[in-house]
Amino acid sequence: MSSRRAAAGLAALALLAAACSGTANGPGATPSGAAYELTAHTPEPSGDLDTFTWSMYAEPFSLDYAYAFDYPPNQVLANVCESLLRWNPDLTITPSLASKFENPTPTTWVYTIRQGVTFHDGSPLTADDVVASLKRHLDPAVGSYWNSAYRNVKSIDKTGPDQVTVTLTRPDSMFNQYMAVSPGTIESAKTLAADGKDYGNSSTGVNCTGPFELDSWKPGESITLKRYDDYWDPELKARSAEVRFVFLSDANTRVNAWASGQVDGGWQVPANAYAQLQASGAGSLYYGVNTTMVNEIVSNLSGPLGDKRVRQALLMATDRAGIVAAGEQGVGEVAKSLVARSNWAGVSDSAIDAIEQELPAYPYDVAAAKALAEEAGVDGQQVVIATTPAFESSDVITTAIAQAATAIGLTPKIVTVSPDRYGSLFSDPAARKGIDLFLTIWYTSVADPMEYYAVVRTGEFSNYGGWSNREFDTLSGRAIATPLDDPARVDVIAKAQQVAMKELPWLPLYTLPTSVWLGNRITGVQPSIDFLYYPWAAEIGAR
Repeated sequence: MSSRRAAAGLAALALLAAACSGTANGPGATPSGAAYELTAHTPEPSGDLDTFTWSMYAEPFSLDYAYAFDYPPNQVLANVCESLLRWNPDLTITPSLASKFENPTPTTWVYTIRQGVTFHDGSPLTADDVVASLKRHLDPAVGSYWNSAYRNVKSIDKTGPDQVTVTLTRPDSMFNQYMAVSPGTIESAKTLAADGKDYGNSSTGVNCTGPFELDSWKPGESITLKRYDDYWDPELKARSAEVRFVFLSDANTRVNAWASGQVDGGWQVPANAYAQLQASGAGSLYYGVNTTMVNEIVSNLSGPLGDKRVRQALLMATDRAGIVAAGEQGVGEVAKSLVARSNWAGVSDSAIDAIEQELPAYPYDVAAAKALAEEAGVDGQQVVIATTPAFESSDVITTAIAQAATAIGLTPKIVTVSPDRYGSLFSDPAARKGIDLFLTIWYTSVADPMEYYAVVRTGEFSNYGGWSNREFDTLSGRAIATPLDDPARVDVIAKAQQVAMKELPWLPLYTLPTSVWLGNRITGVQPSIDFLYYPWAAEIGAR
């Protein structure tokens, strides 16, 4: 569990560095008055391509799916490897390498393995490959970042020539959803055995079933994929013969490469470059659905923030609309809860509205916030706020939080942490010592509120402040044990969310859409956070 959650923190830092994430729900006017609109589909391609280039802010440290919990490896692997199920751009889940799935008992999931699928070396997909791939998450020697998704797994067995059965120790409404993302990724058992600990590195690569296969990996420079002509799904056969990922860590370098046409596209567009890119005439900027929240994590409940009234007051004194306007060019929305609306997959907008109306509200009201803080005994106590120069909006956010702390009578101290050390705040308790608040942009890997709320239960690795609430633990445990199709599950999650929003283990700031830049040569991508798991590059063709 700890490894996976550490990776989640690093992934959050990585998105911070790119300064865009979050969610929005349809066309809307931002607090600054700037309009933006979510795009489900970019224009259809006019034809195929020989090649296109794509930028990433960092090089993957590995392409091993067991450690794929970060933006660089995931956006590559999404096009090369596949899972039993598929997470689609509209955030629905459908069959993929499993042609069907069944839940004959509350603790049993049965997967029928699709026939006619081959790995990139030409060998056929079998049930044995599925068993070997899934069991890696249970192997302590592997140290999978996703082992928490398997916490309730008792056994994984081949129960027929094309059938795999997963038996759980207790009902778990999250498990089957995770089969659509990295925990459900399937690799050749033969390849896993042959490569061992070297699996997924730049010398061995991977051998999966996706529309692209790994062609070359030049460390420090690029990863090139080539179309796999024997791919099983004709709807997602790659439109381009090749895609080349280049590693450009500096945001200005990425933006200039897009604006000049040297690089055709990229996810996670820096907010301070929106206007520049839109005016460049070199391509188009699109926004899509997201499942991400920008939050301040309360990492010390032994200090003044241990009183929930102080946490409430700090949130009320924070000009969150001003942060969105100044730090994100107005493209975003003030958060009403700790999860994005898009996490409520399958729940109607009116039902989500009703759920949110039942939540405690924290409008920007400095006078009321100060009064609440005084009631809690705030009288100049120090709070330490960690920040980092790794991302463009950090100064805006940190300054706003510090101003809010001052306004309610606290004494803020800002500590700047270097980008290479900031990730340790998410993985090492010692690194968080003496820090009261630190910033994260936290995405969920499935569209379910429990993907976030599960991490702040008592004892969870990512419960960085050690928050504990018996009522919340009971409700969240009940929600996880309740089947997805049981209407009672939504009610239970809503009640758990009410507890979390009253207690504020993290301070929710705002949400943002997924952003993507497409140069004038290319089109076809569906803008969505699912670019981390869906073969988005296969849909890109000539404009």
